[in-house]
Amino acid sequence: MSRLSHLDAQGNAHMVDVSGKDVTQRFATAKATVLMQAETLALILEGKAKKGDVIATARIAGIMAAKKTHELIPLCHPLMISKVTVDFTPDEALSSIEVSATVKVEGKTGVEMEALTACSVACLTLYDMCKAVDRGMKITDLRLVEKAGGKSGHFTAE
Repeated sequence: MSRLSHLDAQGNAHMVDVSGKDVTQRFATAKATVLMQAETLALILEGKAKKGDVIATARIAGIMAAKKTHELIPLCHPLMISKVTVDFTPDEALSSIEVSATVKVEGKTGVEMEALTACSVACLTLYDMCKAVDRGMKITDLRLVEKAGGKSGHFTAE
């Protein structure tokens, strides 16, 4: 197992120096699931939530979160992100919505944290917009599902 890159030889936290890395095309995709009551899912899908268009608002929140990741997560580099997509897949049988966020960049460091942040904030926004009718919603299984680019290459979760 390799050592943690955000710790120096003395164990102090530091921002990783990426100045010597090559610029490459990079992307990362994260997913999570929001479980809810069937009635809540119906409100979202029918566009009848009192706070407005839940999916559109959550998509914008996810995109904004990806762009602000360096302000939220210590030691993340500010990046010139080239693309963010946030998608929602409802599952009426499971009374849930799967949220997927993909972030792309041409740079010296990866965008895994940006994809995870986008996905988590989109899920939190779904919760926020529907909590008045369903406080029991659960956000589950936030995870990196794929990433490519850089020295570590391509990763796909099992």
